[in-house]
Amino acid sequence: MRPPAFIRGIFGRGEGAPQVVHRGPRARRVLVGLLVALTGLFGVYVVYELGRYNAGYDRQAVGQQRTELEVKIEHLEAENRGLRTKLAELDTIRLGRAREQAEVARAMGDLQAQVAKQSQELAFYRGVVAQGAASLGLKIEDLRITAAPQANVYVAHLALVRSGRAETVAAGTLLLSVDGELAGGEKTLDLAALTGGRQQALRYNFRYFQDFDQPLTLPEGFKAAHLVVEVHSSRGDVTPLSQTFLWSIEGSP
Repeated sequence: MRPPAFIRGIFGRGEGAPQVVHRGPRARRVLVGLLVALTGLFGVYVVYELGRYNAGYDRQAVGQQRTELEVKIEHLEAENRGLRTKLAELDTIRLGRAREQAEVARAMGDLQAQVAKQSQELAFYRGVVAQGAASLGLKIEDLRITAAPQANVYVAHLALVRSGRAETVAAGTLLLSVDGELAGGEKTLDLAALTGGRQQALRYNFRYFQDFDQPLTLPEGFKAAHLVVEVHSSRGDVTPLSQTFLWSIEGSP
């Protein structure tokens, strides 16, 4: 009589005896292989260390040297940070001094401009009380010197004004000359030399006032010192008016 199907399923599908799998020898072989591999690796490491030791390599000395180098690196980094801080402080001080110097230079320029203006005013008032002004009945007013865009070219701005009653028309010539130094010696340039021979004199003809804006070209290397203005009347019995002004360029420091 055959057992039921569910009993046959428990003990196996076949009718023969159940098979037993022996796994012990294979596990032991795997374990032995691992032990042999680990032992080999350990032996290689030991041989590697012995080789380094025989070659003079000292792990403890190397570790100590590495620690010393790390400490030295920290000290150098701290010193570098300190130097950068000092450099930033020096840059701040330098910028502050540069601003102070710029302010001082600007103040000096303003003072020099005021001195030049006062010198012009002084020359003007001296000309007002001069004997020539009284006899000629004219005065030089608002004289300024500016630099032109061209090199060594300047413009003399001035106005002739009647100092008395304008009953008649004033007429005559105006002469300009520049005193200075050239090649180590004193030299005076007349209007012809200052205009390249194009003008010998400037003519005026007015009742109340007349403005002049005359370009003047200085030779290369010429150091101007004074601008001399001479006013001659067309009437022969009138004494000419002559005034000397300090050569000062308006707007220059």
